[in-house]
Amino acid sequence: MATNLELTNLLSLELGTQFINRRPTAREVFKYLDIDLLPHSGIDTLLGEIYEWNGRNWRTTGKNLIGYIFNSSEVQEVKNQLLLTPRVEALIPDFEFTKEHILELGAKIPALFDISFSGKMEKAKSLTIKVNKVARARITNIDSPGIEILQALSSFAQSKSKSYRKNVKFNYLTRSLFYAESVEVELEKESDVDIDLSFDLEGVEVEIKANSDTKKHYVLKYTGQSCPFAANFAKGKEFSDQ
Repeated sequence: MATNLELTNLLSLELGTQFINRRPTAREVFKYLDIDLLPHSGIDTLLGEIYEWNGRNWRTTGKNLIGYIFNSSEVQEVKNQLLLTPRVEALIPDFEFTKEHILELGAKIPALFDISFSGKMEKAKSLTIKVNKVARARITNIDSPGIEILQALSSFAQSKSKSYRKNVKFNYLTRSLFYAESVEVELEKESDVDIDLSFDLEGVEVEIKANSDTKKHYVLKYTGQSCPFAANFAKGKEFSDQ
């Protein structure tokens, strides 16, 4: 098992960037691994969920591939298998969202405990959300239910080509989902600057390292079923490529 330092050094070599006294940023990690932040997520977000790309953001269609390629008597069983897809170490170094990235996202980080901020965020002296110990679940062509899904997709594309082209071929599907074991929120500001933060407490263990008028530092750790925060997307016509 690679250490966080080894993973960080590997990313440094791949990107040609030195990480001196800092973590890689979310932008650097996402660029290297071809993953994207999920705009909305929940514990029932599944592999094979179908998204549209509007040129700027991902938008879920609320549908999943398995609903098209399996009959109604099979869907629930396959869904249960997807929910139980093993999560393994993603080989991603711990990284962070910078203040600039958080502001760009509208001061809300979906899926990471529903962390959100209010007030004059641009006046924060410093602000980071650090993501720790990322795990990945994915569909492959050598494990169930991936084997069955890819076989059923191939059959669906041939036998129901019109529906395949309309609903699957040119949309994007989640081929891998990424989960954080914990995140750290660090905020520093002047005492007279109005900034606040909130997060979803359900299924979350909170460690308070600092909580004052000028500095806040929380460690949020999942204690129950967690939500994916990012995904690797593949076009429907490329979904079976491994």
